[in-house]
Amino acid sequence: MLDTTRSQISSISVDPNQPLIISDADEVLLVFMAHFEQFLSKNGCYFDWSSFRLTGNVHRLTDKYTLVQDEVFNLLKSFFDQETRHLQEVPGASEALKRLSLRAQIVVLSNVGDEYHSDRKRCLEDHGMNYPLVANRGDKGPAVQELTKGMSAPVFFLDDSPNNIKSVAENANFVRRIHFVHDNRLGKLIEQAPDSHHRLDNWTQAESAIKAELSKAGY
Repeated sequence: MLDTTRSQISSISVDPNQPLIISDADEVLLVFMAHFEQFLSKNGCYFDWSSFRLTGNVHRLTDKYTLVQDEVFNLLKSFFDQETRHLQEVPGASEALKRLSLRAQIVVLSNVGDEYHSDRKRCLEDHGMNYPLVANRGDKGPAVQELTKGMSAPVFFLDDSPNNIKSVAENANFVRRIHFVHDNRLGKLIEQAPDSHHRLDNWTQAESAIKAELSKAGY
């Protein structure tokens, strides 16, 4: 875990006796792929939906040339530079979190660079999701472990990446892990993460499952 991530976490006050929800942003709280597709089109490219990965799926419109990793990363950087502030909300996310916040603490854990922290925070706030935000790099397990030190109440983690869910399972196995992929096209490309407790791809289902588990645990 980067020192910058640890520093952000240390600035957040988490009550170990109250339930905690740790949520990813892209494809969980914010619409990423549909917006990225529009960006690609404006830049003469398209996404072919052949796999869950970005690299290998981005092609040039004129000749179907497949962009290599560095080219995809450069496009992705341009996308974040220009569009981080403007992503749309995943339907129902803000209202579900508003209701859940009456019973649980909420932290957003997003894999974006520190340079995008402010824009991501403002985007979430514009959609009514004014919760602590941690900008992370790499696997999220260590960050979740740090956030949940001394927790006695239930903790829930939502993410679209099986790798992040596996990382949380390895570093904080007591956390209830929800595999959440908003974009149906993306969701069809990947099975439920083996290390998850639930595969729930909309906020009606996710809110219901979290509330049920909270009630079962007496919260």
